[in-house]
Amino acid sequence: MFLTRGPLPFMPLWERFFKDHEIFFSIYLHTPPDYYLNVSTSSPFYGRQIPSQRVEWGSFLLADAERRLLANALLDFSNERFILLSESCIPVYNFPTVYKYLIGSTYSFVESYDDPTRYGRGRYNRKMLPHIKLYQWRKGSQWFEMQRSVATYIVSDTKYYNLFKKYCKPACYPDEHYIPTYLNMFHGSLNANRTITWVDWSMGGPHPAKYEGVNVTKGFIQSIRNNGTLCSYNDELTSVCYLFARKFAPSALEPLLNLSSTVMNF
Repeated sequence: MFLTRGPLPFMPLWERFFKDHEIFFSIYLHTPPDYYLNVSTSSPFYGRQIPSQRVEWGSFLLADAERRLLANALLDFSNERFILLSESCIPVYNFPTVYKYLIGSTYSFVESYDDPTRYGRGRYNRKMLPHIKLYQWRKGSQWFEMQRSVATYIVSDTKYYNLFKKYCKPACYPDEHYIPTYLNMFHGSLNANRTITWVDWSMGGPHPAKYEGVNVTKGFIQSIRNNGTLCSYNDELTSVCYLFARKFAPSALEPLLNLSSTVMNF
């Protein structure tokens, strides 16, 4: 599921990633309502735009768009896993590896943690009491991956969705708090509590680092694929923690295409 501001600069990379695996995936595109994706009929992205509405980053419209994507994807009963990606995301492993990893997982991959600072608990609104208590409040990356049962719970929820819509307003960002908090409260046992999309926050500030073409090297991509850290997969340790990465600028396309066969194996 791609949530985009318009064009997909990495479409050639994704087309290469998806090639010859058509029976194993479905694509859903949420773009601005006035945007038309002009793409070849042979592309896996052809005809995959869903009915969309305007989105403002940081507003509740973003959470609306995420639920819209999930609702459309849930209509196809063969869809078992649901991944939210942006136009600045790339795959760092090939399709068979990603597919096996996700289909084989017992858990969803939604980052959900307790942040005691003003950027976490500081965004909690006491008007959410008694339904959501401060100790239940969670934060996490909006770029999630979830199993069908969890996606169904999210789309079916109206009570907590409406609470967030009413009380989570800037500087509270629903895309960072609604799903992490909801899962923590009701379905934490289904969640691995981590994201599978790598991002670099080391620069500080409200936005992650953006990588241009000059930054994309074999060593850089390999460091995302395996940077020495371990994570839990089905309750066992693994060095494969990130399947996707962001945030990449359009200038990164050419070097990524040059590296895809040797480093990412597609």
